[in-house]
Amino acid sequence: MAKSKLQQTRTRAEKRTPKVGRPAAAPSPGERVQEAVNTHSSPSALKITDLRTAVVWSNYDYPILRLDTDQGVSGIGEVRDAGHRENALQFKSFLLGQNPCNVDAIFRAIRNFGNWGREGGGVSGIEIALWDLIGKVYGVPCWQFLGGKYRDRVRIYADTPEPEDRRPETYLKGVLQRKQMGLTFVKFDLGLHLLDDLPEGRIGAPTQHEYPIARRWGARGAPGAGRGTTVTPAGIARMAETVAVVRQGAGWDISLCIDHFGHGAMTAKEVIALGQALEPYGLAWMEDPMPWWDIDGHCRVTAAIGTPTAAGEELYLWDGFRPWIERHAVDIVHPDLLTAGGMLETKRIADYAERHGIPTALHFAGSPIAFMANLHCAAAIPSFVALEHHGLDLPFWPDLVTGLASDYLQDGYVAVPDKPGLGVDLNYEAIRANLRTPDLFGPTDEWNQPKLGFYKPDTRWG
Repeated sequence: MAKSKLQQTRTRAEKRTPKVGRPAAAPSPGERVQEAVNTHSSPSALKITDLRTAVVWSNYDYPILRLDTDQGVSGIGEVRDAGHRENALQFKSFLLGQNPCNVDAIFRAIRNFGNWGREGGGVSGIEIALWDLIGKVYGVPCWQFLGGKYRDRVRIYADTPEPEDRRPETYLKGVLQRKQMGLTFVKFDLGLHLLDDLPEGRIGAPTQHEYPIARRWGARGAPGAGRGTTVTPAGIARMAETVAVVRQGAGWDISLCIDHFGHGAMTAKEVIALGQALEPYGLAWMEDPMPWWDIDGHCRVTAAIGTPTAAGEELYLWDGFRPWIERHAVDIVHPDLLTAGGMLETKRIADYAERHGIPTALHFAGSPIAFMANLHCAAAIPSFVALEHHGLDLPFWPDLVTGLASDYLQDGYVAVPDKPGLGVDLNYEAIRANLRTPDLFGPTDEWNQPKLGFYKPDTRWG
């Protein structure tokens, strides 16, 4: 059993207690550091013993992680929303027996097995859990590990609920609801569904008989391929009219951004036409105007319009962002911390973007656990814009953790926590009440054996 802090202090003191006739031995530099730091375990001897999960049923399911140690201290994290807990469990054999304080060594060992989108969620979620665990051990908030804070409160931007109909006034209603909550930065979706009741908004009919699996998971298709329709000037005008009504009704004292028109739904020429039509309305950004992998397409759009562009939620690691930043493919980098590689990697991405004159906004749609990780990271980013919140309409959302005040959102901002680690802990009862499956951090022994990389369990055949 691990020694308590008191037992550790007594042991060190006993070692220095002089025998009769001998002077007391002076503490070593390492002992002085250990005695000065208020640790809640013995960090140098800490070992990871388990990785367990629970999946919360939500608008986008939350695969929550708990990293346990041999000294009774645990760290919490989560795989990206709508991802899979297996993305984290596949790394369990890498983690067992490791000292969680060696974050960089562990991160470097597992990062090569991650990838874009939800496939980066396991690496990112484990990184968060490691920092939370270390923060609890040393009694330090996670933002301190990132170099300190640039702000005590972080600005939040929120999406709006799905509108009841496609009238511009209905979109305005959703934005005003968010403004009444105190938010000063709001996003709404401006997809091609706006044109469903406008026959002249598009030319042609959607292509039929396409295999769904190929369209969703197959080759990276070019924008416009397979859909058989072209957005007309009338369609662009309808979309611009919606933004105009929202801007006029919401006022100029609120930042507005749009989403879900891109991702390959429109060609670069169509997006450029839309971006130019929206320039009078002062949008903070157009999100993901082209497919996430299309650097050239983003460069083309960004250079052609006055409306700012933002993208990056599917990109993985600093390496994934580097060419986008160096080529100024977007006006704002928009990483999702649960894909980008966690807190420290997202901080590195933001710092590199700043060197190239590009600010950072954080994409996010997960649970309060990763929300807190985003708060710590946002506090440490100098050129920061806003952090997304996608759980404002979920009544159970704040109850999934303890330590988050019921009035945590004040005038569109959330205070950066000073408590150790992420600053929150699991609320097991609330999680149990919202489970996707009955498994509440149950055993995961089937993942103890390696699932990745080279594995040779014995030498029977040489």
